[in-house]
Amino acid sequence: MRFSSLSTVLALGALKAAATPTRPELAPRATPTVYLCGDSTMANKGANDGATDGWGQYFGTYSSVTVVNKAIGGRSARSYWAEGRFAEVAALVKSGDIVVIEFGHNDGGTPVTADNGRSDCPGAGTETCISSATGETIYTFVFYVIQASKLMTAKGATVILSSQTPNNLWETGAFVSAPPRFVGYQLTAQKALGTGVYFVDHYEAVSKTYKKLGNTETNALYPNDHTHTSPKGALLSAQAFTQAIYTKTNGTTSLYDYVINSPTVY
Repeated sequence: MRFSSLSTVLALGALKAAATPTRPELAPRATPTVYLCGDSTMANKGANDGATDGWGQYFGTYSSVTVVNKAIGGRSARSYWAEGRFAEVAALVKSGDIVVIEFGHNDGGTPVTADNGRSDCPGAGTETCISSATGETIYTFVFYVIQASKLMTAKGATVILSSQTPNNLWETGAFVSAPPRFVGYQLTAQKALGTGVYFVDHYEAVSKTYKKLGNTETNALYPNDHTHTSPKGALLSAQAFTQAIYTKTNGTTSLYDYVINSPTVY
């Protein structure tokens, strides 16, 4: 009886184990990689002068994503495209990743009379120009941004078109905010692209921050010129970008779910 009872217990235990499904191990929730495409105001070490920095490297502090900063000083939407840098980022992108594109500081001028290799053809559509330096056809800022965005979305990524950061808006001693045309061009490109492409008005977010800071504190953020900020200024730009996403200032973006710490700077 003793051995019979033990056998029965073992048999019942085996039946129970067989009837209870094994719980699968849950994989950690995947987060996307965010690739940043921009100029020196976004790039690590800023203008490489030892006193300035770009905002890109600070964004990771406020989000759960992996941030890969591909910004390069001195680039425009045109030159970043011509050098194949958008293509390089697209080759790295996987489905579900996010690409932030922010240019404007080096896109001004005209390639028709004094082409510096960076100026886009003026206009917000399909206008073209002929380079005075090379004779090649130059397209608009909107064209380059749209083509770059299509490269990324074709890989399954979403794109955030971020408007350029402002120059020192207190440079004259009074607060003067006049958004460059490239701010509007980014929104034009986003509207043309639609699904999977979002717009963040980084210019406006930083402008509000500067207005709140005032003359003295804002001027202190620009050690060498009116474009490149100190590390503190770069941090503030990253915070303003984060706050714009978190508060849905320009609507919900694909980065919204990954903001884990949103500072209030304006």
